[in-house]
Amino acid sequence: MIRCSPNLLASGLLALAGALVAADPAFAQASPADTDTPMLANKDASDGGTILVTATRTTRSSTEIPQVEIQKILPGVSPLKAIQTLPGVLYITADPWGYNEQNAQTFIHGFSGNQLGYTMDGIPLGDQSYGNYNGLSPQRAVISENVSRVIVSTGAGDLATPSNSNLGGTVETYSSDPLDRFGIQFGQTVGSYGTSRTFARVDSGVFGGGNSLYISGARQRARAWDFDGKQGGWQANAKFVHDSDIGKITLYFDYNDMTQPNEDATVFFKPSAGGTATPVQLYTPYTKPFFYPEFDSYRTSYLSALGNSPAAEGSNYRNYYSDAQRTDYLAYGRYDAPLGDNLTWSTTGYFHHNDGAGVVAGPLGQSITTAQAYLDPAYATLPSNCRFTGNNNGVRPSACTALTNQQAAAAGAALVAATGGSGLITRTTEYQIDRWGVISAVSAEIGNHRIELGGWFEHNSTTQWRRWYAVDVNNPGLSTPYIRPLDVAQPLFTQYQGKARIKQLQLHLQDTWQVSDKLLVQAGFKTSAQWANGWYPVQPRVGSLGGTTALPQGKINTKKWFLPAIGATYDFNGHEEIYFNVQKNMRQYQAYLAGGGGPWFTGSQAAFDAFADEGKPETSWTYEAGLRIRRDLGGDIGLQAQINYYHVDFSNRLLAIPTNPGGIAGSGIAGGTSALVNVGDVKTDGVDAAFTLRFGRTFSLYNATSYNLSKYQSDYTATAAGIGAATGTCIGGFLVVGGVIPTCGKQLPGTPRWMNKTVASLNVDPVELQLVGDYVGRRFSTFTNDASVPSTFLLSARLGLRIPETLVPLRRAELSLNVINLTDKKGVSTLSIGSATNSYSAYPIAPRQWFLTFSAAY
Repeated sequence: MIRCSPNLLASGLLALAGALVAADPAFAQASPADTDTPMLANKDASDGGTILVTATRTTRSSTEIPQVEIQKILPGVSPLKAIQTLPGVLYITADPWGYNEQNAQTFIHGFSGNQLGYTMDGIPLGDQSYGNYNGLSPQRAVISENVSRVIVSTGAGDLATPSNSNLGGTVETYSSDPLDRFGIQFGQTVGSYGTSRTFARVDSGVFGGGNSLYISGARQRARAWDFDGKQGGWQANAKFVHDSDIGKITLYFDYNDMTQPNEDATVFFKPSAGGTATPVQLYTPYTKPFFYPEFDSYRTSYLSALGNSPAAEGSNYRNYYSDAQRTDYLAYGRYDAPLGDNLTWSTTGYFHHNDGAGVVAGPLGQSITTAQAYLDPAYATLPSNCRFTGNNNGVRPSACTALTNQQAAAAGAALVAATGGSGLITRTTEYQIDRWGVISAVSAEIGNHRIELGGWFEHNSTTQWRRWYAVDVNNPGLSTPYIRPLDVAQPLFTQYQGKARIKQLQLHLQDTWQVSDKLLVQAGFKTSAQWANGWYPVQPRVGSLGGTTALPQGKINTKKWFLPAIGATYDFNGHEEIYFNVQKNMRQYQAYLAGGGGPWFTGSQAAFDAFADEGKPETSWTYEAGLRIRRDLGGDIGLQAQINYYHVDFSNRLLAIPTNPGGIAGSGIAGGTSALVNVGDVKTDGVDAAFTLRFGRTFSLYNATSYNLSKYQSDYTATAAGIGAATGTCIGGFLVVGGVIPTCGKQLPGTPRWMNKTVASLNVDPVELQLVGDYVGRRFSTFTNDASVPSTFLLSARLGLRIPETLVPLRRAELSLNVINLTDKKGVSTLSIGSATNSYSAYPIAPRQWFLTFSAAY
């Protein structure tokens, strides 16, 4: 077998692109695209396919993937999964469609997923945290086949982007408008693990003087690849557009109801940590599949009679099942009004309702510290050293003298009986979101200036519950991933309930000045303000959440009135242009009240008050500059290319450090509180280089190479006396001494330095072949960089056959075969990295899978 380094391949292809450009210095003048309007290189599937689209006459680095290329990756694919081929973007998940949010991970230029901004048709989608509190994922906001394009700004988003989390770039998803003619679209996918996906859409065409609409629906079912869990759901979209002399009115509605089986991560220990060393290279255990629906086997052959998992498995014990259930209703109305020859006004109102649950059913023993606090009548009078420890239900602690072994065993058996007699217990995090908002902007053309003034306001009411349910040994059918526990049973207890009311206000003012035919300058600023109030109508019982006596409550108001941006582009000749952009951004605090990451889940009121007074929100300065190329090289050969350099100063990094962890991150279900602290700065330097070469309609080659160096600028402490404080100095080395975590000078874990993406498409009508290669370099798996996971290279393929109209009376008909992970590569996909330095968790890469799709349009 001949092996070729993806990085060497990228270098060679870039050199070839440069040589082709140099070989043709003469060219015809091309008209530049409208300001800030991405240039669609492929608006129709028959054009041959182009995956890279470079924006023109914009001061930021932006790339776009159009609808036809999104569906080639895999029909029905998530918009976030689709962007993994774009430069500087890492998106990984164990789910081939990218739907599963529990193990999804995004990095763009060193910023993680919840430090980016996301919109759909300009509607804010929140920060994409798995624990719902302020939004929904793009795939829940719009059916994949209705996505017209996705635009990724890898450096910094536009000032008007309605987001309170975009420290880094933005991901903008756009739904397609109704067609101007009557039409029916249909798609059916079948494939590995019982996959069946059905999509249908009906367009009305134009009627009644500028009206058009469509309605569409999708149904998806599939089995999880490593256990008998079903992925599934229903989704519906409707869109109405009225376009006439009075302006454009758009109405949109989305309904989504989905269930996603989750994946359990494998916990790895470093040999130097004193734990059991797990050889990552062997990927053992590669998966931790759930037992569902083998209820009796799980109880009798895996769990002990007291609900304890095998001690030898430690943190890598297996749960019965885990899943995410989400139901969303999203609607918006937009009015784009021409107020005069040079004045326009656009206003959008939106509403989003979500309810859902994250569910884990697993060993009672792994949650015994919580269950005993609520279900043991003698708990309050027990000495603390006589209370059961994790995975030791019914086992008397060695230091306990108040209980005999027989008494401890009896107490453990009573707890099994109190939780249904099965030895299992179910924990849920249940969510509700009701948010509404208004986005409005006025744009005026004054001479060579286009001035825009606008704002965004949102009111969000969000609630989270942590509840626990019995698993009845006589009625295991009620313990299933496909039923909301609250729909069929009363909880044993509600451990806590958190509520938050959050108001967002963002204003922006921007001037786009066309200084000359070649030079465009853009400058402006935005404001970002958040008023957040969080409280707990139900507090956890003392002892059920580590040492916490009460979760904190209170208000935090964060306001930054001047976040500037300035940039420019210079178009040399209609084919080459340079650009630069400098921008400051801030990320507001997460008002999530059911886990770490936000101020409201610190371990005490005093810790919250101290952070409210002294804590600082994360901010960033992003500097980027680049060169774009669009050339006709002659002989029906076209080139699009972009090279982009960026530098980021990321300040006041926040880290949630566990203060009383209930197990290792990613392994347990008991959980614990954390301290949210500022732990210093990060400096990032990087380069993205990407190009697409097109040889007529026959062949296209896309390649993107990215280099990212993101380094911490200080160590931090993790002791009770000085938790989280940045030291400001670099100790160096790998040993943790005196509670100091030596992170200074270390690369951000989870984000690779090198990435390379390649897409080659061959179109010999009626057959099209596409190969997609995705190289992800080595990633560090600890903050101290003394453990890492090796690089991976995944290959996917697509074979499409267009069916001629002479054979079927349809406007378009196609049969396609997609194969993901063509070489059946094993390795690490998502990394889960906690604040500890002795371990990390990793999710597996999904195996080779195939999908066959028939799609048609009439």
